[in-house]
Amino acid sequence: MATIDNHQIIVSKIAIIGAGVSGIAATKQLSHHNPLVFEASDSIGGVWRHCCYNSTKLQSHRRDYEFSDFPWPRRDNSDFPTHMEILEYLHSYAEHFDVIKNIRFNSKVVEIRHVGDHDGSSNFGGLPSDHGTPLPGYPLWQLAVKTNHSDIIQWYGFEFVVVCTGKYGDIPEIPDFACNRGPEVFNGRVLHTLDYCKLDQHSATKLLKGKKVVVIGFKKSAIDLAMECAKANQGQLNEIKYSIIMNKLVVEGAEGQACTMVRSGVSKFMESYLLWKLPLEKYGLKPEHPFEEDYASCQMAIVPENFFSEADKGKIVFKRASNWSFWSGGIEFDDNSKLEADVVVLATGFDGKKKLKNILPHPFNSLLDYPSGVIPLYRGTIHPLIPNMAFVGYIESVSNLATSEIRSMWLSALLDNKFELPGVEKMLSHTVKEMEVMKKSTRFYKRHCISTYSINHSDELCEDIGWSSWRKKNWITEAFSPYSSEDYRKED
Repeated sequence: MATIDNHQIIVSKIAIIGAGVSGIAATKQLSHHNPLVFEASDSIGGVWRHCCYNSTKLQSHRRDYEFSDFPWPRRDNSDFPTHMEILEYLHSYAEHFDVIKNIRFNSKVVEIRHVGDHDGSSNFGGLPSDHGTPLPGYPLWQLAVKTNHSDIIQWYGFEFVVVCTGKYGDIPEIPDFACNRGPEVFNGRVLHTLDYCKLDQHSATKLLKGKKVVVIGFKKSAIDLAMECAKANQGQLNEIKYSIIMNKLVVEGAEGQACTMVRSGVSKFMESYLLWKLPLEKYGLKPEHPFEEDYASCQMAIVPENFFSEADKGKIVFKRASNWSFWSGGIEFDDNSKLEADVVVLATGFDGKKKLKNILPHPFNSLLDYPSGVIPLYRGTIHPLIPNMAFVGYIESVSNLATSEIRSMWLSALLDNKFELPGVEKMLSHTVKEMEVMKKSTRFYKRHCISTYSINHSDELCEDIGWSSWRKKNWITEAFSPYSSEDYRKED
């Protein structure tokens, strides 16, 4: 593979890797620095473009998933928007704020190098008293970028890098299997949801129609896929079933109420309401843990319309299991029971950390490993030991779009020297304390989820920037009105 010589390195100020929701939010907030955005695909949208099914919809209403200064058209429409509507909204946002001009499509970052200080040295290794100047005036990072359909790699130099590649897509999370217990012994077809998302509607229907399909998973991708399987066979005989192996709570139409649920008393009330409204006990889906723990770990999912009616028809069958493997005719469980299948779809998630580690250089990539499994990010954005780099889109909340936007505002203020980061030791201490809070909230602590304290998190960001953390117009609305993204519209 040919490589352009180092003396031809293109030097700029800020790089943004990825043009999904987080990437375009960061691009808009940093537009006055004219950042270069590298997007590996041919379009913006990230997972909404590349990791969606034909039937995928947002899990919340429009008002709960919008940029602070760009309201949805027909924002009071009570229907959950489809992924195509979301893509249209994101494109409208990018065009309205002229974000597209900064994006270089079909440009994949294949390597990142840390080139140290201006004299070529690097201060990495100790615990410096601060993070240094965000924009020092000379490159600290070099990026190797490969354009699709080309063998030439172009190198760029940047003062600051914003990583927005996200935790989903690209690299599937595949379970480990014992010898002769994996997909190789199965006579049917095995694929991950990432592969399924690449199918057009005709190919997807052909794959599912008339087949016994087993979906492995418990979150939204698994639930949506089970429903899509049922829809592919409307009018077929009832012996065509779609099994979904899961072990978490599923909820229907409760996201709006859940947004303000931070007290255990309210959580208990909501849990009772859901058990009354939904046939969770009927299908053996009642969890053995409190409702609040799923909310605190961002593992709740809203089932599609008519989901349980399809289960009532026998089109969808549930199986709770923690250990399973393949046999020639399908899936086998630890109680030696077996489930026949023609197709097995793994809705087992993605390895976002591996995606990061593949491009970050040593020793920085080793800093992504942490005993808790969560990347320690100060304010959900800065790794205390990785200089002049930010990560946007790696924490989860009720609305990941709003979460990414306010962090992009915070990052913009940081790069504009409106405040300074605390010392490395203080940042590390803060992230550890935050992780301890999350650990106490749920036994399923495996991801950076701030759903139970997102308002407090936003308050801290506002205080750093120099904004008032009281975002409402008066104390009545402050006390009784729920917060939304428009409350955090950037102050002039």
